[in-house]
Amino acid sequence: MRLLLRHMREPKRRGEEERRLMQEDVDNFLTPAKIERLKAEHERLVKIERPEAAAEVRRTAEMGDLSENAGYQIAKGLLRRINNRILWIEARLATAIPIAKGSSNGTVQVGSTVVIETNGRTCTFEIVGSQETNPATGRISHRSPIGLALLGARANENVTIKLADRDVVYHIISVL
Repeated sequence: MRLLLRHMREPKRRGEEERRLMQEDVDNFLTPAKIERLKAEHERLVKIERPEAAAEVRRTAEMGDLSENAGYQIAKGLLRRINNRILWIEARLATAIPIAKGSSNGTVQVGSTVVIETNGRTCTFEIVGSQETNPATGRISHRSPIGLALLGARANENVTIKLADRDVVYHIISVL
């Protein structure tokens, strides 16, 4: 038995510092559409899902011994997840920085749509916050290597991104 205990990992809880660092990594730039989706999800959770989950907790609590009541434990877990999601959404909405589309002064900034050319190919990117990125649809984070290189640039300028094995030059065709 002693051998088994020596090889088992001790569970670690996240400390306050670790949690704070994880939260700082998320920026608060959100498009108006994302803000509306979060508001709709918040309303659905508060008005529909949380009351249903609370009713399920009450119903399963009436079944008797709570320590061995799997249905009760599952219902409580669901209610906790819903409450945590509500708190997360409220925190995001409270600190959200709305991205004004097309408000650039000719320079690339968060919210800009940029048309670039590289190696004879034309690509269109929308610069968004890190919570809304989807490179497959052309939505890139302002924190990504391409996003960082494009920020502050203007139409008809070239920006260079240094990769491990080569440099890639992007020519900015337009900034919307």
